[in-house]
Amino acid sequence: MARLPVYAVVMAGGQGTRFWPASRAARPKQFLSILGRRTMLQETLARTAALTRPARTLVVTGREHVALVTRQVPKLPKQNVLGEPLGRSTAPCIALAAEVISSEVEDAIMVVLPADHAIRRPAAFRAAMRRACDVASSGDWLVTIGIRPTHPETGYGYIEAGERLMRGAPAVRRARAFHEKPDRARATAYCADRRFTWNSGMFVWRVSAIRAAIARYLPETAAALAPVGRARSAAARARAIARAYREVDPISIDHGVMEKAERVAVVDGDLGWSDVGSWAAMREVWGTDSLGNAARGDVLSVDARRNVVLAGTRMVALLGVEDLVVVDSGDSVLVCSRARAQDIRGVVEALRRRGRVDLL
Repeated sequence: MARLPVYAVVMAGGQGTRFWPASRAARPKQFLSILGRRTMLQETLARTAALTRPARTLVVTGREHVALVTRQVPKLPKQNVLGEPLGRSTAPCIALAAEVISSEVEDAIMVVLPADHAIRRPAAFRAAMRRACDVASSGDWLVTIGIRPTHPETGYGYIEAGERLMRGAPAVRRARAFHEKPDRARATAYCADRRFTWNSGMFVWRVSAIRAAIARYLPETAAALAPVGRARSAAARARAIARAYREVDPISIDHGVMEKAERVAVVDGDLGWSDVGSWAAMREVWGTDSLGNAARGDVLSVDARRNVVLAGTRMVALLGVEDLVVVDSGDSVLVCSRARAQDIRGVVEALRRRGRVDLL
């Protein structure tokens, strides 16, 4: 591991609307146990234990979920849970964490992980992270983990890589371009081309490098959040965060920094990774039966194929249906085609318009 101290930053914001009705405003997707016995946040923090210790681990979440984080992860120091008053995407979130870390140490390696991803090969994850830390510690490289595509996925962004930067494995290459979610034909071409990887949204860099990059490409964000690092008490920090989030614009770190920066490296990762972006992804995460069904809970499937089913407090029976998502949360039941799983947030918006806040 790098000689500089390693800090882990877990991004646990977001409302997880595509996982309604299990995911609700008070308990979004990242706080649910949809991968196993532990919640997605707990799974992610368990992975960070191989990289650093709790005292050097930060969780950035919505202010309304700070107490939930501390209940789920009691070993994490309370001051390490940073509450955002507003959702402003990943660039302000990362800038906030970088300012807090820089107030503690002169420089450090910063590992940034979303709280709601699934990784089925933890050993490969650790190897990729060690490699990324080595690259980041060697200079001002901004490092991201690129996932080797297993199929022509249209729901992910892609990274186009160029020349090799280091010998050995996993491969380290210079990032040449970031590509938005492609159509099917382009995704098929990307999948067949070894230059392309999925954009995982996992990053590693020196704190000094990302602060300099944000100051260059997002100067307003850097200026707004600078007072956070100068705060000398928890109350002063909270006030500085509140002021900053009234000023900063929402923007992702990809659009704001990574697509513009010159020294971006990609570490290849074959991690068994999924961003768990919708219920449809659970077929890959949970695994399937002989007819392609992925199920959790008390589910009876008769002549049904390629469905995703989560049973809550009662048994769910499927007969002769195909390619559905069925989720029973006790007070609500979702039924939709698997192809429309990315559109479930439309149901949430319809409920909001009808004033059904009890189901949100």
